[in-house]
Amino acid sequence: VHLVESGGGVVEAGGSLRLSCAASGRTFNDYAVGWFRQAPGKDREFVAAMSWSEGTVYFADYVKGRFTISRDNANNTVNLQMNSLKPEDTAVYYCAADLWGMGYMGPSEYDYWGQGTQVTVSS
Repeated sequence: VHLVESGGGVVEAGGSLRLSCAASGRTFNDYAVGWFRQAPGKDREFVAAMSWSEGTVYFADYVKGRFTISRDNANNTVNLQMNSLKPEDTAVYYCAADLWGMGYMGPSEYDYWGQGTQVTVSS
């Protein structure tokens, strides 16, 4: 499966962005989808994930209550809605896919990655 992220940009603190991860090559329903982010000089970290079967969702504590994740089956995409953004949310955001996966938080669980989209939150 090939993944392409979109929706990044520059936003003021307190604002919102919606990231999309579009898949081609296979139905996205067969995959767990995770969102990760990487800020300059830092390791890639988990943000959110959704399992492939029951759609169970998981969030990192630092985004819980502010971010949501959802599937758009008609468009074969998974969206990450980010509200109440903070400057510390600034990073390159990546989506990743794991065939028949459970939505684990470790990057090594995912076999397919997008190219990333930059999110910058100004204070």
